[in-house]
Amino acid sequence: MTDADSPRGRGPALAVASAGYFFVLLDVTIVNVALARIASGLGGSRSELQWVVDAYALVLAAGMLGIGDLADRIGSRRLFLGGLALFGAASALCAAAPDAAVLIGARAVQGLGAAAILPSSLAIVNQLFPDEDERPRAIGAWAGFGGSALVLGPILGGVLVGPLGWRSIFWLNVPLVVAALAAGIATLPKGSTARGARPDLWGQGLGTAALAALVFALIEGGKGGFASLPAIAGVVMAAVAFAAFIPVERRAERPLIDFSWFRRAEFCGANAGAGLMNLGTLGGLFALGLFLQQEEGLSPLEAGLALVPLAAPLAALTPLTGRLVARVGARLPAAIGLATSGVGYLAAALVGAPSIDTPAGWAFLFVAGAGMGIAVPGLVAGATEALGPDRTGIASAVNNTSRQVGGAIGVALIGGLASITTSLAFSAAALLLGGLIALLLMRRGAFFSHSEKKAPRAAAAPARSASGRTSS
Repeated sequence: MTDADSPRGRGPALAVASAGYFFVLLDVTIVNVALARIASGLGGSRSELQWVVDAYALVLAAGMLGIGDLADRIGSRRLFLGGLALFGAASALCAAAPDAAVLIGARAVQGLGAAAILPSSLAIVNQLFPDEDERPRAIGAWAGFGGSALVLGPILGGVLVGPLGWRSIFWLNVPLVVAALAAGIATLPKGSTARGARPDLWGQGLGTAALAALVFALIEGGKGGFASLPAIAGVVMAAVAFAAFIPVERRAERPLIDFSWFRRAEFCGANAGAGLMNLGTLGGLFALGLFLQQEEGLSPLEAGLALVPLAAPLAALTPLTGRLVARVGARLPAAIGLATSGVGYLAAALVGAPSIDTPAGWAFLFVAGAGMGIAVPGLVAGATEALGPDRTGIASAVNNTSRQVGGAIGVALIGGLASITTSLAFSAAALLLGGLIALLLMRRGAFFSHSEKKAPRAAAAPARSASGRTSS
Protein backbone atom coordinates (compact mmCIF):
# COMPACT_ATOMS: atom_id res chain seq x y z
CA MET A 1 0.00 0.00 0.00
CA THR A 2 1.39 3.42 -0.97
CA ASP A 3 1.01 6.53 1.15
CA ALA A 4 -1.65 7.76 -1.25
CA ASP A 5 -3.61 4.55 -0.84
CA SER A 6 -3.65 4.87 2.97
CA PRO A 7 -6.20 7.02 4.82
CA ARG A 8 -3.40 9.33 5.95
CA GLY A 9 -2.30 9.96 2.35
CA ARG A 10 -5.74 10.63 0.91
CA GLY A 11 -5.83 14.27 1.97
CA PRO A 12 -2.77 15.43 -0.01
CA ALA A 13 -3.84 13.35 -3.01
CA LEU A 14 -7.33 14.88 -2.87
CA ALA A 15 -5.75 18.34 -2.75
CA VAL A 16 -3.68 17.66 -5.88
CA ALA A 17 -6.69 16.29 -7.79
CA SER A 18 -8.72 19.32 -6.71
CA ALA A 19 -5.91 21.64 -7.83
CA GLY A 20 -6.20 20.20 -11.34
CA TYR A 21 -9.90 21.07 -11.37
CA PHE A 22 -8.97 24.52 -10.04
CA PHE A 23 -6.66 25.15 -13.02
CA VAL A 24 -9.36 24.14 -15.51
CA LEU A 25 -11.93 26.51 -13.99
CA LEU A 26 -9.43 29.31 -13.41
CA ASP A 27 -8.91 29.65 -17.14
CA VAL A 28 -12.63 30.12 -17.64
CA THR A 29 -13.17 33.07 -15.29
CA ILE A 30 -9.77 34.72 -15.55
CA VAL A 31 -9.98 34.82 -19.35
CA ASN A 32 -13.42 36.44 -19.29
CA VAL A 33 -12.00 39.37 -17.32
CA ALA A 34 -9.17 39.73 -19.85
CA LEU A 35 -11.27 39.62 -23.03
CA ALA A 36 -11.57 43.39 -23.43
CA ARG A 37 -7.77 43.81 -23.18
CA ILE A 38 -7.20 40.91 -25.58
CA ALA A 39 -9.48 42.65 -28.09
CA SER A 40 -7.58 45.92 -27.81
CA GLY A 41 -4.15 44.28 -27.69
CA LEU A 42 -4.57 41.89 -30.62
CA GLY A 43 -7.30 43.72 -32.51
CA GLY A 44 -9.70 40.81 -32.18
CA SER A 45 -13.37 41.02 -33.18
CA ARG A 46 -16.23 39.87 -30.95
CA SER A 47 -16.47 36.60 -32.88
CA GLU A 48 -12.72 36.03 -32.40
CA LEU A 49 -13.18 36.63 -28.67
CA GLN A 50 -15.94 34.01 -28.69
CA TRP A 51 -13.48 31.59 -30.28
CA VAL A 52 -10.83 32.42 -27.66
CA VAL A 53 -13.29 31.10 -25.08
CA ASP A 54 -14.89 28.38 -27.20
CA ALA A 55 -11.70 26.88 -28.66
CA TYR A 56 -10.82 25.89 -25.11
CA ALA A 57 -14.33 24.74 -24.22
CA LEU A 58 -14.89 22.91 -27.50
CA VAL A 59 -11.71 20.81 -27.37
CA LEU A 60 -12.31 20.22 -23.68
CA ALA A 61 -15.82 18.95 -24.43
CA ALA A 62 -14.89 16.85 -27.45
CA GLY A 63 -11.73 15.45 -25.91
CA MET A 64 -13.14 14.37 -22.57
CA LEU A 65 -15.05 11.39 -23.98
CA GLY A 66 -12.09 9.75 -25.70
CA ILE A 67 -9.47 11.03 -23.29
CA GLY A 68 -11.72 10.49 -20.28
CA ASP A 69 -12.07 6.85 -21.22
CA LEU A 70 -8.29 6.62 -20.87
CA ALA A 71 -8.79 7.16 -17.15
CA ASP A 72 -10.30 3.69 -17.16
CA ARG A 73 -7.84 2.29 -19.73
CA ILE A 74 -4.35 3.54 -18.76
CA GLY A 75 -4.96 4.79 -15.23
CA SER A 76 -6.10 8.12 -13.84
CA ARG A 77 -2.71 9.05 -12.41
CA ARG A 78 -0.81 8.92 -15.72
CA LEU A 79 -3.59 10.72 -17.56
CA PHE A 80 -3.81 13.45 -14.93
CA LEU A 81 -0.06 14.14 -14.88
CA GLY A 82 0.18 14.12 -18.68
CA GLY A 83 -2.74 16.54 -18.91
CA LEU A 84 -1.09 18.89 -16.45
CA ALA A 85 2.13 18.96 -18.47
CA LEU A 86 0.27 19.72 -21.71
CA PHE A 87 -1.86 22.37 -20.03
CA GLY A 88 1.21 24.17 -18.69
CA ALA A 89 3.02 24.11 -22.05
CA ALA A 90 -0.07 25.42 -23.87
CA SER A 91 -0.45 28.21 -21.30
CA ALA A 92 3.06 29.41 -22.13
CA LEU A 93 2.14 29.35 -25.84
CA CYS A 94 -0.99 31.40 -25.13
CA ALA A 95 1.09 33.97 -23.25
CA ALA A 96 3.47 34.35 -26.21
CA ALA A 97 0.76 34.45 -28.95
CA PRO A 98 1.46 37.22 -31.50
CA ASP A 99 -2.09 37.38 -32.86
CA ALA A 100 -5.64 36.15 -32.29
CA ALA A 101 -5.27 33.11 -34.57
CA VAL A 102 -2.28 31.76 -32.63
CA LEU A 103 -4.03 32.48 -29.32
CA ILE A 104 -7.12 30.56 -30.46
CA GLY A 105 -4.97 27.62 -31.55
CA ALA A 106 -3.05 27.62 -28.27
CA ARG A 107 -6.30 27.75 -26.34
CA ALA A 108 -7.41 24.63 -28.22
CA VAL A 109 -4.24 22.81 -27.10
CA GLN A 110 -4.84 24.08 -23.58
CA GLY A 111 -8.33 22.59 -23.80
CA LEU A 112 -6.83 19.23 -24.75
CA GLY A 113 -4.75 19.29 -21.57
CA ALA A 114 -7.81 20.25 -19.56
CA ALA A 115 -9.73 17.37 -21.18
CA ALA A 116 -7.22 14.99 -19.62
CA ILE A 117 -7.15 16.75 -16.24
CA LEU A 118 -10.84 17.12 -15.52
CA PRO A 119 -12.25 13.57 -15.77
CA SER A 120 -9.09 11.98 -14.38
CA SER A 121 -9.17 14.27 -11.35
CA LEU A 122 -12.70 13.17 -10.49
CA ALA A 123 -11.81 9.54 -11.18
CA ILE A 124 -8.94 9.91 -8.69
CA VAL A 125 -11.39 11.26 -6.09
CA ASN A 126 -13.69 8.28 -6.64
CA GLN A 127 -10.72 5.93 -6.37
CA LEU A 128 -9.50 7.55 -3.13
CA PHE A 129 -12.97 7.41 -1.55
CA PRO A 130 -14.74 4.21 -2.67
CA ASP A 131 -17.16 4.24 0.28
CA GLU A 132 -20.58 5.63 -0.72
CA ASP A 133 -20.86 7.58 2.53
CA GLU A 134 -17.45 9.26 2.17
CA ARG A 135 -17.49 9.86 -1.57
CA PRO A 136 -20.13 12.64 -1.74
CA ARG A 137 -18.24 14.68 0.87
CA ALA A 138 -15.01 14.19 -1.07
CA ILE A 139 -16.71 15.24 -4.30
CA GLY A 140 -18.05 18.30 -2.48
CA ALA A 141 -14.52 19.19 -1.33
CA TRP A 142 -13.18 18.65 -4.88
CA ALA A 143 -15.91 20.83 -6.37
CA GLY A 144 -15.52 23.47 -3.67
CA PHE A 145 -11.74 23.76 -4.03
CA GLY A 146 -12.01 23.85 -7.80
CA GLY A 147 -14.93 26.25 -7.56
CA SER A 148 -12.80 28.71 -5.61
CA ALA A 149 -11.17 29.46 -8.97
CA LEU A 150 -14.46 31.06 -9.96
CA VAL A 151 -13.94 33.56 -7.12
CA LEU A 152 -10.20 34.02 -7.44
CA GLY A 153 -10.23 34.10 -11.25
CA PRO A 154 -11.94 37.48 -11.65
CA ILE A 155 -9.88 39.00 -8.83
CA LEU A 156 -6.56 37.61 -10.03
CA GLY A 157 -7.44 38.59 -13.57
CA GLY A 158 -8.20 42.14 -12.51
CA VAL A 159 -5.04 42.40 -10.41
CA LEU A 160 -2.81 41.03 -13.19
CA VAL A 161 -4.37 42.39 -16.37
CA GLY A 162 -4.45 46.04 -15.25
CA PRO A 163 -0.72 46.58 -14.59
CA LEU A 164 0.84 43.58 -16.40
CA GLY A 165 -1.42 43.03 -19.42
CA TRP A 166 -3.53 40.09 -20.55
CA ARG A 167 -0.55 37.78 -21.19
CA SER A 168 0.13 37.59 -17.46
CA ILE A 169 -2.98 35.47 -16.83
CA PHE A 170 -1.45 32.67 -18.90
CA TRP A 171 2.06 33.00 -17.48
CA LEU A 172 0.49 32.53 -14.05
CA ASN A 173 -0.38 28.92 -14.92
CA VAL A 174 3.20 27.84 -15.56
CA PRO A 175 4.63 27.84 -11.99
CA LEU A 176 1.33 26.57 -10.59
CA VAL A 177 1.35 23.59 -12.94
CA VAL A 178 5.01 22.79 -12.18
CA ALA A 179 4.23 22.71 -8.45
CA ALA A 180 1.17 20.51 -9.02
CA LEU A 181 3.18 18.07 -11.14
CA ALA A 182 5.78 17.67 -8.40
CA ALA A 183 3.09 17.14 -5.76
CA GLY A 184 1.15 14.74 -7.98
CA ILE A 185 4.15 12.52 -8.65
CA ALA A 186 4.67 12.27 -4.89
CA THR A 187 1.09 11.75 -3.70
CA LEU A 188 -1.28 10.34 -6.34
CA PRO A 189 -2.21 6.63 -6.15
CA LYS A 190 -1.94 4.12 -8.93
CA GLY A 191 -5.19 2.56 -10.13
CA SER A 192 -6.76 -0.09 -12.27
CA THR A 193 -6.50 -0.13 -16.05
CA ALA A 194 -8.45 -1.77 -18.86
CA ARG A 195 -6.38 -3.02 -21.82
CA GLY A 196 -7.12 -4.76 -25.09
CA ALA A 197 -9.60 -2.46 -26.90
CA ARG A 198 -8.60 -0.08 -29.67
CA PRO A 199 -9.25 3.64 -29.23
CA ASP A 200 -12.40 4.87 -30.99
CA LEU A 201 -10.63 7.31 -33.33
CA TRP A 202 -13.51 7.53 -35.81
CA GLY A 203 -15.98 8.32 -33.07
CA GLN A 204 -13.61 10.90 -31.59
CA GLY A 205 -13.14 12.62 -34.94
CA LEU A 206 -16.83 12.67 -35.87
CA GLY A 207 -17.87 13.85 -32.41
CA THR A 208 -15.33 16.67 -32.51
CA ALA A 209 -16.43 17.66 -36.02
CA ALA A 210 -20.10 17.74 -35.02
CA LEU A 211 -19.46 19.95 -32.00
CA ALA A 212 -17.09 22.28 -33.86
CA ALA A 213 -19.57 22.72 -36.71
CA LEU A 214 -22.42 23.45 -34.30
CA VAL A 215 -20.42 26.08 -32.41
CA PHE A 216 -19.28 27.60 -35.73
CA ALA A 217 -22.90 27.83 -36.86
CA LEU A 218 -23.98 29.55 -33.64
CA ILE A 219 -21.14 32.08 -33.71
CA GLU A 220 -21.65 32.86 -37.40
CA GLY A 221 -25.41 33.03 -36.86
CA GLY A 222 -24.95 35.58 -34.10
CA LYS A 223 -22.65 37.64 -36.33
CA GLY A 224 -24.39 37.48 -39.71
CA GLY A 225 -27.80 35.96 -39.00
CA PHE A 226 -28.87 32.33 -38.85
CA ALA A 227 -30.04 32.45 -42.47
CA SER A 228 -26.50 33.32 -43.63
CA LEU A 229 -24.59 30.81 -45.73
CA PRO A 230 -21.86 30.10 -43.09
CA ALA A 231 -24.45 29.43 -40.39
CA ILE A 232 -26.47 27.10 -42.63
CA ALA A 233 -23.31 25.29 -43.74
CA GLY A 234 -22.31 24.80 -40.11
CA VAL A 235 -25.68 23.30 -39.22
CA VAL A 236 -25.55 20.94 -42.20
CA MET A 237 -22.00 19.82 -41.33
CA ALA A 238 -22.99 19.25 -37.70
CA ALA A 239 -26.01 17.18 -38.73
CA VAL A 240 -23.99 15.05 -41.17
CA ALA A 241 -21.20 14.42 -38.65
CA PHE A 242 -23.65 13.50 -35.90
CA ALA A 243 -25.63 11.22 -38.22
CA ALA A 244 -22.39 9.37 -39.03
CA PHE A 245 -21.33 9.34 -35.36
CA ILE A 246 -24.27 7.20 -34.20
CA PRO A 247 -23.67 4.08 -36.36
CA VAL A 248 -19.90 4.34 -35.81
CA GLU A 249 -20.43 4.25 -32.06
CA ARG A 250 -22.81 1.28 -32.29
CA ARG A 251 -20.18 -0.75 -34.17
CA ALA A 252 -17.15 0.31 -32.12
CA GLU A 253 -15.41 -2.31 -29.96
CA ARG A 254 -15.17 0.20 -27.08
CA PRO A 255 -17.33 3.21 -28.05
CA LEU A 256 -16.98 6.68 -26.64
CA ILE A 257 -20.67 6.57 -25.76
CA ASP A 258 -22.76 3.51 -25.05
CA PHE A 259 -26.24 4.71 -25.92
CA SER A 260 -27.75 2.23 -23.49
CA TRP A 261 -26.51 4.51 -20.68
CA PHE A 262 -29.12 7.04 -21.70
CA ARG A 263 -31.92 4.61 -20.94
CA ARG A 264 -31.25 5.45 -17.30
CA ALA A 265 -33.32 8.44 -16.31
CA GLU A 266 -30.87 9.54 -13.60
CA PHE A 267 -27.98 9.64 -16.06
CA CYS A 268 -29.99 11.65 -18.59
CA GLY A 269 -31.22 14.08 -15.96
CA ALA A 270 -27.77 14.70 -14.46
CA ASN A 271 -26.16 15.33 -17.84
CA ALA A 272 -28.96 17.44 -19.30
CA GLY A 273 -29.01 19.56 -16.14
CA ALA A 274 -25.22 19.93 -16.22
CA GLY A 275 -25.24 21.02 -19.86
CA LEU A 276 -28.00 23.58 -19.38
CA MET A 277 -26.29 24.90 -16.24
CA ASN A 278 -23.09 25.73 -18.11
CA LEU A 279 -25.00 26.99 -21.13
CA GLY A 280 -26.65 29.61 -18.96
CA THR A 281 -23.78 30.45 -16.63
CA LEU A 282 -20.83 30.58 -19.05
CA GLY A 283 -22.86 32.36 -21.71
CA GLY A 284 -23.95 34.91 -19.12
CA LEU A 285 -20.40 35.26 -17.75
CA PHE A 286 -19.02 36.02 -21.22
CA ALA A 287 -21.67 38.69 -21.78
CA LEU A 288 -21.20 40.21 -18.31
CA GLY A 289 -17.40 40.42 -18.61
CA LEU A 290 -17.57 42.40 -21.85
CA PHE A 291 -20.54 44.51 -20.75
CA LEU A 292 -18.89 45.71 -17.55
CA GLN A 293 -15.70 46.81 -19.31
CA GLN A 294 -16.78 47.86 -22.79
CA GLU A 295 -20.13 49.47 -21.94
CA GLU A 296 -19.87 50.37 -18.25
CA GLY A 297 -16.24 51.45 -18.53
CA LEU A 298 -14.96 49.46 -15.54
CA SER A 299 -11.31 48.52 -15.18
CA PRO A 300 -10.38 44.81 -15.24
CA LEU A 301 -10.10 44.79 -11.45
CA GLU A 302 -13.44 46.55 -10.99
CA ALA A 303 -15.10 44.15 -13.42
CA GLY A 304 -13.54 41.19 -11.64
CA LEU A 305 -14.78 42.38 -8.26
CA ALA A 306 -18.25 42.94 -9.70
CA LEU A 307 -18.35 39.26 -10.70
CA VAL A 308 -17.33 37.95 -7.27
CA PRO A 309 -20.96 37.85 -5.97
CA LEU A 310 -21.74 35.41 -8.77
CA ALA A 311 -18.74 33.17 -8.13
CA ALA A 312 -18.26 33.25 -4.35
CA PRO A 313 -21.35 31.22 -3.32
CA LEU A 314 -20.34 28.36 -5.61
CA ALA A 315 -17.02 27.91 -3.82
CA ALA A 316 -18.60 28.31 -0.37
CA LEU A 317 -21.63 26.06 -0.79
CA THR A 318 -20.41 23.07 -2.79
CA PRO A 319 -18.65 21.35 0.15
CA LEU A 320 -21.80 21.75 2.27
CA THR A 321 -24.03 20.53 -0.52
CA GLY A 322 -21.83 17.45 -0.89
CA ARG A 323 -22.87 16.46 2.64
CA LEU A 324 -26.51 17.18 1.76
CA VAL A 325 -26.30 14.93 -1.31
CA ALA A 326 -24.92 12.15 0.89
CA ARG A 327 -28.09 12.35 2.99
CA VAL A 328 -30.92 13.05 0.54
CA GLY A 329 -29.54 12.07 -2.89
CA ALA A 330 -28.91 14.21 -5.94
CA ARG A 331 -32.38 15.01 -7.25
CA LEU A 332 -33.52 17.82 -4.95
CA PRO A 333 -30.16 19.64 -4.63
CA ALA A 334 -29.71 19.55 -8.42
CA ALA A 335 -33.25 20.69 -9.25
CA ILE A 336 -33.58 23.33 -6.53
CA GLY A 337 -30.09 24.67 -7.20
CA LEU A 338 -30.65 25.10 -10.93
CA ALA A 339 -34.03 26.74 -10.39
CA THR A 340 -32.57 29.14 -7.80
CA SER A 341 -29.79 30.12 -10.17
CA GLY A 342 -32.32 30.72 -12.93
CA VAL A 343 -34.38 32.98 -10.68
CA GLY A 344 -31.26 35.00 -9.86
CA TYR A 345 -30.42 35.53 -13.53
CA LEU A 346 -34.02 36.36 -14.35
CA ALA A 347 -34.15 38.98 -11.61
CA ALA A 348 -30.87 40.51 -12.87
CA ALA A 349 -32.36 40.68 -16.37
CA LEU A 350 -35.53 42.34 -15.11
CA VAL A 351 -33.72 45.11 -13.23
CA GLY A 352 -32.00 46.02 -16.49
CA ALA A 353 -28.51 47.05 -17.56
CA PRO A 354 -28.21 50.23 -15.43
CA SER A 355 -28.71 48.26 -12.20
CA ILE A 356 -26.39 45.29 -12.80
CA ASP A 357 -23.36 46.96 -11.21
CA THR A 358 -25.31 48.09 -8.13
CA PRO A 359 -26.11 46.42 -4.77
CA ALA A 360 -29.41 45.13 -6.21
CA GLY A 361 -27.65 43.58 -9.20
CA TRP A 362 -24.95 42.06 -6.98
CA ALA A 363 -27.65 40.51 -4.77
CA PHE A 364 -29.32 38.83 -7.74
CA LEU A 365 -25.98 37.56 -9.04
CA PHE A 366 -25.32 36.18 -5.54
CA VAL A 367 -28.59 34.24 -5.71
CA ALA A 368 -27.57 32.86 -9.12
CA GLY A 369 -24.20 31.77 -7.75
CA ALA A 370 -25.78 30.20 -4.67
CA GLY A 371 -27.99 28.09 -6.90
CA MET A 372 -24.97 26.75 -8.74
CA GLY A 373 -23.30 25.92 -5.43
CA ILE A 374 -26.31 23.83 -4.48
CA ALA A 375 -26.64 22.11 -7.86
CA VAL A 376 -23.08 21.11 -8.82
CA PRO A 377 -22.40 18.26 -6.34
CA GLY A 378 -25.78 16.70 -7.08
CA LEU A 379 -25.23 16.80 -10.83
CA VAL A 380 -21.72 15.34 -10.58
CA ALA A 381 -22.64 12.63 -8.07
CA GLY A 382 -25.81 11.73 -9.98
CA ALA A 383 -23.88 11.04 -13.18
CA THR A 384 -21.02 9.04 -11.65
CA GLU A 385 -23.24 6.89 -9.45
CA ALA A 386 -25.68 6.14 -12.28
CA LEU A 387 -23.10 3.99 -14.13
CA GLY A 388 -21.62 2.31 -11.07
CA PRO A 389 -18.14 2.23 -9.55
CA ASP A 390 -16.40 0.49 -12.48
CA ARG A 391 -17.21 3.28 -14.96
CA THR A 392 -16.47 6.39 -12.92
CA GLY A 393 -13.87 7.62 -15.42
CA ILE A 394 -16.16 7.61 -18.44
CA ALA A 395 -19.20 8.67 -16.39
CA SER A 396 -17.40 11.76 -15.11
CA ALA A 397 -16.14 12.40 -18.66
CA VAL A 398 -19.68 12.31 -20.07
CA ASN A 399 -20.94 14.62 -17.32
CA ASN A 400 -18.12 17.09 -17.82
CA THR A 401 -18.51 16.86 -21.58
CA SER A 402 -22.17 17.76 -21.16
CA ARG A 403 -21.17 20.80 -19.11
CA GLN A 404 -18.51 21.95 -21.57
CA VAL A 405 -20.72 21.42 -24.61
CA GLY A 406 -23.35 23.50 -22.86
CA GLY A 407 -20.77 26.17 -22.04
CA ALA A 408 -19.47 26.32 -25.61
CA ILE A 409 -23.00 26.62 -26.97
CA GLY A 410 -23.82 29.25 -24.35
CA VAL A 411 -20.85 31.45 -25.28
CA ALA A 412 -21.65 31.07 -28.98
CA LEU A 413 -25.39 31.69 -28.58
CA ILE A 414 -25.74 34.06 -25.63
CA GLY A 415 -22.42 35.84 -26.25
CA GLY A 416 -23.66 37.02 -29.63
CA LEU A 417 -26.89 38.62 -28.39
CA ALA A 418 -27.32 42.36 -28.71
CA SER A 419 -28.03 43.38 -25.10
CA ILE A 420 -27.01 42.25 -21.64
CA THR A 421 -30.66 42.07 -20.58
CA THR A 422 -31.48 39.61 -23.36
CA SER A 423 -28.34 37.61 -22.57
CA LEU A 424 -29.26 37.23 -18.90
CA ALA A 425 -32.84 36.31 -19.78
CA PHE A 426 -31.57 33.49 -22.03
CA SER A 427 -29.30 32.34 -19.21
CA ALA A 428 -32.26 32.24 -16.84
CA ALA A 429 -34.37 30.21 -19.27
CA ALA A 430 -31.61 27.60 -19.69
CA LEU A 431 -31.17 27.21 -15.93
CA LEU A 432 -34.87 26.96 -15.17
CA LEU A 433 -35.27 24.32 -17.89
CA GLY A 434 -32.34 22.40 -16.42
CA GLY A 435 -33.96 22.45 -12.98
CA LEU A 436 -37.20 21.09 -14.38
CA ILE A 437 -35.43 18.27 -16.23
CA ALA A 438 -33.45 17.32 -13.12
CA LEU A 439 -36.63 17.25 -11.06
CA LEU A 440 -38.44 15.01 -13.54
CA LEU A 441 -35.65 12.58 -14.47
CA MET A 442 -33.46 12.23 -11.39
CA ARG A 443 -36.33 10.60 -9.52
CA ARG A 444 -34.22 8.08 -7.61
CA GLY A 445 -31.47 10.49 -6.53
CA ALA A 446 -27.74 10.00 -6.94
CA PHE A 447 -27.42 6.98 -4.71
CA PHE A 448 -28.89 3.54 -5.06
CA SER A 449 -30.77 1.78 -2.34
CA HIS A 450 -28.69 -0.43 -0.04
CA SER A 451 -29.65 -3.54 -1.98
CA GLU A 452 -28.67 -1.91 -5.26
CA LYS A 453 -25.32 -0.80 -3.87
CA LYS A 454 -24.29 -4.37 -3.21
CA ALA A 455 -25.18 -5.79 -6.60
CA PRO A 456 -22.62 -3.85 -8.70
CA ARG A 457 -19.86 -4.83 -6.26
CA ALA A 458 -20.75 -8.50 -6.58
CA ALA A 459 -20.56 -8.24 -10.35
CA ALA A 460 -17.50 -6.00 -10.42
CA ALA A 461 -14.88 -8.77 -10.36
CA PRO A 462 -16.09 -10.71 -13.40
CA ALA A 463 -16.71 -7.49 -15.28
CA ARG A 464 -13.12 -6.40 -14.71
CA SER A 465 -11.84 -9.82 -15.71
CA ALA A 466 -13.81 -9.79 -18.93
CA SER A 467 -12.57 -6.34 -19.89
CA GLY A 468 -8.98 -7.04 -18.96
CA ARG A 469 -8.76 -4.63 -16.00
CA THR A 470 -5.72 -5.16 -13.82
CA SER A 471 -4.06 -3.31 -11.01
CA SER A 472 -1.04 -1.21 -11.84
